[in-house]
Amino acid sequence: MANTPIQENNKSYIVGIGASAGGLEAIESFFKKMPADSGIIFVVVQHLSPDYKSLMAELLSKHTAMPVHRIEDGMEAKPNNIYLIPPRKNLSIFHGRLLLREQIRTEGLNLPIDLFLLSLAEDCNESAIGIILSGTGSDGTRGIRAIKERGGMVMVQDEETAKFNGMPNNAIATGLADFILAADEMPVQLLSFIKHPYSSTQQSDTIDEGETDLSRIFALLREKTKVDFTYYKPSTVLRRIERRVSINQLNDFSEYVSYLESNTPEITTLHQELLIGVTSFFRDDFVFENFNKQWLPELVTQLHNEELRVWVCACSTGEEAYSIAMLLAEYQERSEHYLRVKIFATDIDQVAIEKASVGLYPESIAADVPPDLLSKYFIRHDDNFQVSQRIREMVVFAQHNMIKDPPFTNINLLSCRNVLIYLQPILQKKILELFNFSLNKNGLLILGTSESIGEMVDYFDNVDSKSKVYLSKGKYKPVAMHTRHGTVVNDFQPSFTNSQKGSQDRYFDDRTLERFINGIKNDILPFTLIVDESSQVSHIFGEAKDYLTYPSGKINQDITKMV
Repeated sequence: MANTPIQENNKSYIVGIGASAGGLEAIESFFKKMPADSGIIFVVVQHLSPDYKSLMAELLSKHTAMPVHRIEDGMEAKPNNIYLIPPRKNLSIFHGRLLLREQIRTEGLNLPIDLFLLSLAEDCNESAIGIILSGTGSDGTRGIRAIKERGGMVMVQDEETAKFNGMPNNAIATGLADFILAADEMPVQLLSFIKHPYSSTQQSDTIDEGETDLSRIFALLREKTKVDFTYYKPSTVLRRIERRVSINQLNDFSEYVSYLESNTPEITTLHQELLIGVTSFFRDDFVFENFNKQWLPELVTQLHNEELRVWVCACSTGEEAYSIAMLLAEYQERSEHYLRVKIFATDIDQVAIEKASVGLYPESIAADVPPDLLSKYFIRHDDNFQVSQRIREMVVFAQHNMIKDPPFTNINLLSCRNVLIYLQPILQKKILELFNFSLNKNGLLILGTSESIGEMVDYFDNVDSKSKVYLSKGKYKPVAMHTRHGTVVNDFQPSFTNSQKGSQDRYFDDRTLERFINGIKNDILPFTLIVDESSQVSHIFGEAKDYLTYPSGKINQDITKMV
């Protein structure tokens, strides 16, 4: 595979172009330079005044030889044609057909560009291309996230040439733009991209380690980012690497390795591509509705110390963590039960964590956040909304690699959504075992709507198939299994039942804990202390001299005296 050349791909690409104020000039500049026989389908979604008939079709026809159509409901999209959204309509695409519906002004903020790009991503996957041109606000930002998640490509007009840079700036701020160019420079880059996409024939469930170039790419990534992508899903990893090969106009993986070796920023870009975190507030709203109505009250009744501990794993830019925080704040107010809440939100991507901790989001989140929560828990800053300080203080954000770093413990609710689908079964199993270690008995695990626990039925009960909510059966005791890839926490054995517990209990727990820690300390743990409920140190793993001193006098194991 490493020497396979890039070949022309005959599939039809659909380009969704979003524009608002100042967009007509940019659209005309774009199509002046776009050949009429590219084989591409173009759909233009521009914010239009509902009060007068748009003349865009007539104006645009003067700058292109392609037929320009005002969209009619159910129209089939064909290559080498341009389709324009009519006023007062929202647009979606389904199996290549363009579907219109009336805008409902009473529903609040209307985002026609986002609506179309979201449907385009779902309908076309890697054949979808999103372009954001001049305009105010943040329409299109959610849509390009979806396109990138499905393997598509994104272009954004640079702010120097955009008459209004609100939409371009919000799109660029996501870090997902493949190209940032003037509108009249986009056609050449677009044609180069679609004519030379990398064609992969890899179909296996694991990436062959004999593929030298792929191994070098993974090695460069691990050296730079400390993340090993070997056991990520091959289809996802290869497609996104191929996309970078195509975007950089290189011929094969071998050339790309050389490019990476001499271009450190590209390693960072590839790392970001492979970790694309697409999320939104209250994503899959029925999941949050079920959690709020059923599982949250049940969870609270089982708390023993009036403290609810939540871990949002792979939190990306923080939307899900804040969504849970808002629901918990509402529950406290509604029930007048002001329990202590600790929400730990983690992600491997440091850039995403930094954005999440600031809590600043484009105004397009108004399409996802219920109006009452938006007004109550957000503060308006120009074209953005910031999460209120009260909600931000409920969440602690931290960079964390769930595969390598120690898991959080005594967790009542663990949310890890839309992550396992990108991993191979060996990593899925390892992560679910660690999640079981994190969760208290009867703690809740919430996965993505396309995910499941697979064969891990000894660990979790499926209590809500639609929302993918699972109940932890209680901790299983781990035994370290060494493989050529390092230590994998595996082959868990169940702890004693209550009837078996006796004088052996503490001895068994201590021995099991010690075996577990010894098994993972070289690969996962940094310098680690274990203290008991009286703050007495019971175990030390790693070099302690930089952290601890023994005060003179009688030996005292109290951690507060030693640090």
